[in-house]
Amino acid sequence: MEDSRTDETLMLAYRDGDGTAFEALYARHRGRLFRYLLHQCGRREQADEMFQEIWMSVIRARGAYAVSAKFTTWLFRIAHNRLIDGFRARGRLAEFEVDPGADDWTDYPAPASEQPERLLERAQLASSLVAAVEALPGPQREAFLLAAEGGLTVDEIGNATGAGFETAKSRLRYAYAKLRGELAGEWP
Repeated sequence: MEDSRTDETLMLAYRDGDGTAFEALYARHRGRLFRYLLHQCGRREQADEMFQEIWMSVIRARGAYAVSAKFTTWLFRIAHNRLIDGFRARGRLAEFEVDPGADDWTDYPAPASEQPERLLERAQLASSLVAAVEALPGPQREAFLLAAEGGLTVDEIGNATGAGFETAKSRLRYAYAKLRGELAGEWP
């Protein structure tokens, strides 16, 4: 059963010793955080490593946690800082890895939306989208991913990246415009 408390209330409860509150936060945000890291890093191994380090940072910082922003802003700020440290240490990494064998086929007919032709179209569209996102300049890519994967607002993106509202708004606007231009012929 999903915990109905807010993220901030859960983190405060975790700070005060409630381990189940951490489990609820982790379950809520692990997918979005991992996808954000994977898109930013491009390598599953590095995304896994950073993912672990970020959650360890959350655990270490719990005693000092105070609600000064939304939990997601705080969490993605930690992720942003960890990414910056990683990029400084290793430099920007190459391409996003796609696992082409991820679909599980059975002997039963699939619904029309799951027929091989449709799946191939979606895979090609996904590949084009990944390439278009990877081609964005770093700050625009980060703003887009924080909005798309992190669910952050423009104000929260500005706070998480330290860029400010207007800069975050511009980065996001330019990212959407570039993606629309790049993918104009791809959408059915």
